[in-house]
Amino acid sequence: MIKYLIQKEFLQIRRNAFLPRLIIAFPIVIMCVMPWVMNQEVKNIRVSIVDNDRSTLSQRLVHRIEQSNFLLFAGEQPTYQAALKEIEQSRSDMILVIPRGMSRDLTLGKKPQLLIAANAVNSAKGGIGSSYLAQIVSAHLSPLTIHQSPLTTLQSPIPNHPSSLFLYNKNLNYKVFMIPALLAIVVMLMCGFLPALNIVGEKETGTIEQINVTPVSKWAFILAKLIPYWLIALFVITVCLLLSWAVYGITCQGPLWLVYLLAMLLALFFSSFGLLISNYSDTLQQSILVMWFFVVCLLLLSGIFTPTRSMPEWSYLTTYVNPMHYFIDGIRTVFVRGGGLASVAHQLAALGAFAVAMGTWAAASYKKNS
Repeated sequence: MIKYLIQKEFLQIRRNAFLPRLIIAFPIVIMCVMPWVMNQEVKNIRVSIVDNDRSTLSQRLVHRIEQSNFLLFAGEQPTYQAALKEIEQSRSDMILVIPRGMSRDLTLGKKPQLLIAANAVNSAKGGIGSSYLAQIVSAHLSPLTIHQSPLTTLQSPIPNHPSSLFLYNKNLNYKVFMIPALLAIVVMLMCGFLPALNIVGEKETGTIEQINVTPVSKWAFILAKLIPYWLIALFVITVCLLLSWAVYGITCQGPLWLVYLLAMLLALFFSSFGLLISNYSDTLQQSILVMWFFVVCLLLLSGIFTPTRSMPEWSYLTTYVNPMHYFIDGIRTVFVRGGGLASVAHQLAALGAFAVAMGTWAAASYKKNS
């Protein structure tokens, strides 16, 4: 019986002019476009410089800022007020004011004070950008201060060139962090929205009445609705992993079967959740709006873009009942850090519990009128 119901579902998908193209094109577009645009690295920060010293040392500092990979030189301004107008007109993001007599003070062993003013409307851009600029200024002036002031040498035992060791992502490639998140988005949208439109679509077309008069049980009916979306999830995950390897050279560092297991549990949850919404909805528009509300909340509160520990305490508590949070944490542990089964056992148990509970609710909520 289930075999023919599954065959019916695939026939409906194939006869739809849009769905087969969506299933193929969606993961390709997401993996080939989104890693380039969903990038939270702060770059191309425009800096205006007010050089009141006009010395060789200050000009070297200006040239060093011009050569930065993260800063863009927006030109020199005669006064601070003129540079501030550049920020007000959105032609600059930061101002560096070099004081008069900076070179002379360094020669005498003094510590000149440079002013960094940043546009903090975007707090992340302003804070990180000013940190970049401060590091460049400090790296430019500290060798001179150390060599020309013996007292500074005694007070600064830190070496001039500290070494850093980056774990799991040695090249600091943001795509390594985002590709597991994109896997979650693809599974959530493909296995969430399509089931949400399934039963309510049959209600609108009238085909659900033909199922209601058959001896098919509710569990068999819901299971036949879920299995096609598990297979779709397997397909889109495979496509995403192949594109990650072929386009970006990024591969899974841990067992690949764990990635599929996590994805299947997430697909079970969202497909069951979509069918649940479809059971309670009367129109396609209603099911889409309800599904979109929950998807946005689950997505933004999962830690997919920002760390969950940065959230307020009350919102952080929602992560304990958010299956997307467990999936994101688990797949990044496996895909990026190379963790094994023991490392994601907690996430697997939580996802399994959510999936079983949602599947049971979806089957129980379906009202079959025989």
